[in-house]
Amino acid sequence: MAEVRVRFAPSPTGYLHIGGLRTALYDYIFAKNQGGKYILRIEDTDRTRYVEGAIENLIESLLWAGVVHDEGVFIENGKLVQKGEYGPYIQSERLDIYKKYVDELIEKGHAYYCFCSKERLDKIREEQKSKGLTPRYDGHCRDITIEEAKKRIEAGEEYTVRLKLPPNKDIKFKDLIRGEITINTNDLDDQVLLKSDGFPTYHLAVVVDDHLMKITHIVRGEEWLSSTPKHSFLYEVFGWEQPVYVHLPTVLNKNKKKLSKRHGDVAVGDFRKKGYLPEALVNYLALVGWSPEDNREILSMEELINEFSFDRVSKTGGVFDIDKLNWINGQYIRKSDVDRITKLAIPHLVEAGFINEDDVKNRYEWIKMIVSALQEKISYISEIVDKAEIFFKDKVEPENEEVVEVLKGEHVSGLIEAFEEELNSIDEIDEEFASSLFKKLQKKTGAKGKNLYMPIRAILTGQLHGPDLVKTILILGKQNILKRIEYVKKEII
Repeated sequence: MAEVRVRFAPSPTGYLHIGGLRTALYDYIFAKNQGGKYILRIEDTDRTRYVEGAIENLIESLLWAGVVHDEGVFIENGKLVQKGEYGPYIQSERLDIYKKYVDELIEKGHAYYCFCSKERLDKIREEQKSKGLTPRYDGHCRDITIEEAKKRIEAGEEYTVRLKLPPNKDIKFKDLIRGEITINTNDLDDQVLLKSDGFPTYHLAVVVDDHLMKITHIVRGEEWLSSTPKHSFLYEVFGWEQPVYVHLPTVLNKNKKKLSKRHGDVAVGDFRKKGYLPEALVNYLALVGWSPEDNREILSMEELINEFSFDRVSKTGGVFDIDKLNWINGQYIRKSDVDRITKLAIPHLVEAGFINEDDVKNRYEWIKMIVSALQEKISYISEIVDKAEIFFKDKVEPENEEVVEVLKGEHVSGLIEAFEEELNSIDEIDEEFASSLFKKLQKKTGAKGKNLYMPIRAILTGQLHGPDLVKTILILGKQNILKRIEYVKKEII
């Protein structure tokens, strides 16, 4: 059996979309599951939509996510390089190859030169729409002979090349998710294969490249399903073996609409910036439209590779649920080493103005303690800014009436007095002081349980629930705590 070879073939038109990452991920885990190869090809034949730097952004986003290709386009020392025996892997560098195959199709009578202007084509479309018909090419240039066409080209006329579909032919192909699909050519259009700028359209380039690169499985979004019969027809007329098709269901938002920029973050870079961990994002994305047999929700890349098959991919669109992603990401944050989370959190804390570069150099352990206190409480790294605010305020106001009620408890002024006494008996707070404090306060005041912990937390943070109290005391330090006590005595009690 031939080695499994799959490819992810994005267009460099901007950022890597979350749906694109899922396609690449399925390509990758399927190839690894089958002991095959995963290739990254860049489809840049639509020059009008090309964005400078997009190829580098795509590659960096994929590598960050751990979806690493075996062959294709790579970045080395800041430069794009291509590796593998089936290159070039950038379509705009393959124009001569496409030209050869276009000529072959014309010679065999499966394609023809078309001289229709954009104005004429727009006019036909408008007329068809007004009659309630599906807009499609009317075959105006189908019967122009090759000789006549060549004369017109030599005379300088602008042209495209179109696919010549036979009338009323059933085209059948098998899709791993949807089974066998049949579409009649009467419902299809004579697709443009070569544009007037000499660049191929997707439909020609994808077939030629997939064949020459020995791609065995074509994994792509379901929006390409309606184009697949034309691709299937091209394989047939070239006399090439068809690959296996896999059309993935669309990634939808909560309203069951296609995930788009209008509804919030959709770029992998947005999630990276907010502080989602790559392994958590990949874990979650794998579950948008697929599930393992035992319905587990936390799976490492290795487990995804072992468990994955297209049999368990759903036919219907998978809903991208940010709450579920947050839950999964939170699981990974809690399991992560505190140094890793600290390094990821530092840029967010700097940006918020809570710490500066000197703090990072000289007070790393203190920053790490803040992160360690909040690691259990955050769903993504940038959320630490909201949660850490309590450590950086000069005065801490009660967050609600309930906190005020706790602080006005009969025994609280005695508790505060004892707390101040303990603080004044030392130069600076250390671990021993912080961990023995509550026993001492209990002994002095008789307060215990909620009556002890809640007022102290309310004084320190203005909240009744929050990070570990011993860590909170160590983070705040003596002077900050005294300031907060002073505020409570003056303003609340």
